[in-house]
Amino acid sequence: MAEIDVNTLTRTVIWWGFGLGVIFGFFANKTNFCTMGAVSDVVNMGDWGRMRAWLLAIAVAIIGTNYLAWSGAINLGKTIYTSQNLPWLSHIVGGFLFGIGMTLASGCGNKTLVRVGGGNLKAVVVFMYMAYAAYLTLKGVFAPVRIAIGQVQTQLPVPQTLPHLLQGSFGLDLPTAQLVFALVIGGALIAFVVFNRHFWENKDNFLGGLVVGAVIVAGWYITGHLGWAENPETLEEMAFGTNSKLLESMSFIAPSAYTIELWALWTDKGTVVTWGIATVFGVGIGSFLYATATKAFRWEHFISAQDMFRHMIGAVLMGFGGVTALGCTIGQGITGFSTLSLGSIITFLSIVAGAAATMKYEYWRMMREA
Repeated sequence: MAEIDVNTLTRTVIWWGFGLGVIFGFFANKTNFCTMGAVSDVVNMGDWGRMRAWLLAIAVAIIGTNYLAWSGAINLGKTIYTSQNLPWLSHIVGGFLFGIGMTLASGCGNKTLVRVGGGNLKAVVVFMYMAYAAYLTLKGVFAPVRIAIGQVQTQLPVPQTLPHLLQGSFGLDLPTAQLVFALVIGGALIAFVVFNRHFWENKDNFLGGLVVGAVIVAGWYITGHLGWAENPETLEEMAFGTNSKLLESMSFIAPSAYTIELWALWTDKGTVVTWGIATVFGVGIGSFLYATATKAFRWEHFISAQDMFRHMIGAVLMGFGGVTALGCTIGQGITGFSTLSLGSIITFLSIVAGAAATMKYEYWRMMREA
């Protein structure tokens, strides 16, 4: 492959990432797709509407992603989610801290970017602290803590996806197992979502779940099929345009850190725009387009120093927790979950537990002070 072809392929992947990010941000704003809000609605009001939207996105992503794997379009073995090493403590600790952080910061990484696009100055502060904390966790002073936590792991005999782990019990080959498990798990989630009459009271929940899930699938196809090629220098196959050189889809914590790094090292030719960075910009711009088109754009600010401090602490916990757990509510909760990775499922449950525990504690404290 000639150098010009490599450059063209990389640019194509990056522009696709930006475009999918715009779609994601536009519809996340339109439908109020919010994973922290989903947990809050369930814990505080018993309303499962937005939680079902999140579960619908997971279901669509599971079915679409594993169909791509079954058809041979992508190889899910080439992702950060599917290794044989299961750093279960990282998933639990990182996920739980991320859940606490997103509650204190009034939203996860995705919601932060959506709010930035809508004119929320609080979200700008959250993004900067979250991104910087993520960078410190990747390469800086927090990295030794992350590495120490990650050393507590279990070595599995096969990749950690449910099809790999369970295919032998059902006598299935891997492609068939991927499709069967996807249809069963995804179908069960869809049934739980759509066969609830209250879910249809807000059609935006259906639209949000459907679009977000489809964007995740499209992301896998772009990086894992269109962007997957042989590196002319090493003669090894890789994903062009991604930071990991592996298949990637939507995730917003590590990409936020890479965005900060790009800004800080702008004149360094070694730092370039990647798939993840492009999606970060895309989500913010997509949200901005919706906000301006509907006249919903408005400036918002902190109401007190305590409010600002709370959001800063939450942002730092999200940055550290998201990198430690290898993803956020989108990166692990949907993108990773779509691979049926055991680590992603553990992270998803840990994030929900961290957020729910924080909400319960805050309610208890509020009632005590009343």
